[in-house]
Amino acid sequence: MESLKVKDYMNVRPVTFTSTMSLSQALDKLLSSKQIGGPVIDDLHHVVGFISEQDMIHKLLKVGYHCQDTHNVGECMRDDVLTVSPDDSIIELADTMAGQKPKIYPVVENHRLVGVITRRDVLTAISDQIGDCFKHPV
Repeated sequence: MESLKVKDYMNVRPVTFTSTMSLSQALDKLLSSKQIGGPVIDDLHHVVGFISEQDMIHKLLKVGYHCQDTHNVGECMRDDVLTVSPDDSIIELADTMAGQKPKIYPVVENHRLVGVITRRDVLTAISDQIGDCFKHPV
């Protein structure tokens, strides 16, 4: 199970955002992707932040109330982003995710975004491994 790597289960086509994108555009993009958040990237695909549903809620309530789309992703995103590498162990990531850590991590290689991995992806990896154990009893 230790040989399971992030790169084997990550989403290589995640929804991404830019810091200048309006919150209403980001909301539409987030809802259509069915993700709970996504990395904010610059022109070089470097991760500069992360925005989640939770980050958006407060500002979007004000946008809806005043009917003014004056906020952008850069105003709501978190810039202290925890990332993982494609070669990181799924098991180590699962241990990290077991606490109050994020539910989704940008996957970065050579300072560039190459995907994201979620708790569901980690659970899929663990499920695959458990299934293999039952198919091949020791």
